[in-house]
Amino acid sequence: MAAPPSRNVGVTIPCPLCARPFTPVGRQRVCSAACRQTAWRRRHPTAVPALPSRASRAATVYVCPSCETRFLGEQRCPDCGVFCRRVGPGGLCPHCDEPVALADLLPPAPANEPSPSSPAARLAGGI
Repeated sequence: MAAPPSRNVGVTIPCPLCARPFTPVGRQRVCSAACRQTAWRRRHPTAVPALPSRASRAATVYVCPSCETRFLGEQRCPDCGVFCRRVGPGGLCPHCDEPVALADLLPPAPANEPSPSSPAARLAGGI
């Protein structure tokens, strides 16, 4: 017994991307490789890369290396005319209205001491 012929043999359909008529072969849904690639890119959009989490310039405290004056969001000292050093993210103090960095408010991080089994500790201890 022979297989029944396909009902849509010889029928042309329009390409959903470029609207050009074509005769599909098998499960073909688009007219060309270019349209197939365009359809795939539309189904799989690229993710937008995340921006690095860094404080904006307006919320960054800077200190002048010459006069030790702190500025909020200003990278150049107006008195000395030199570029300031970045202290870190911060804001204005609610009491004195002076720029304060978060690093000034947080306790200092503990010093990284080598563990007793590390090579640096063995060299220091003479083991």
